[in-house]
Amino acid sequence: MPTPDKAATVAELTDKFRSSNAAVLTEYRGLTVAQLKTLRRSLGENAQYAVVKNTLTKIAANEAGITLDDQLFAGPTAVAFVTGDPVESAKGLRDFAKDNPNLVIKGGVLDGKALSADEIKKLADLESREVLLAKLAGAMKGKQTQAAQVFQALPSKLVRTVDALRAKQDEQGGAE
Repeated sequence: MPTPDKAATVAELTDKFRSSNAAVLTEYRGLTVAQLKTLRRSLGENAQYAVVKNTLTKIAANEAGITLDDQLFAGPTAVAFVTGDPVESAKGLRDFAKDNPNLVIKGGVLDGKALSADEIKKLADLESREVLLAKLAGAMKGKQTQAAQVFQALPSKLVRTVDALRAKQDEQGGAE
């Protein structure tokens, strides 16, 4: 029978899994408290990094409807629960792991879908949501400008064609 503390921990972790856009499981063995504090800051405001017990985390993930590979729960585990832009947090984890090889990204979840460590690294290589939206807006504005130029060119081309026809008719009318 689970203790009340364990049941409360499972309930809290289940809630975090459900309310997060993404969760990244890491192994933190060998990191100092100061390094963990730096890591938490590098994840951004929309992420919480928590050291967790493997068994309770697995139970919580299952209760949240998330199926994760058992290999993710080997060794000491900490989870980054991301409520904002998952790309920003993935970049923070990747960059921190480059400087601190003791941090190992094991895998995670994005919108309920399990991700491998490689997929999380690919996610980190994406540009942020804001940059992608700005690029999309720029591309759409460019297309609108091109469309406006085409629509503006049509009447002016029509006017030039009509003027050329008049001039040709005037020449033919004057030559007869």
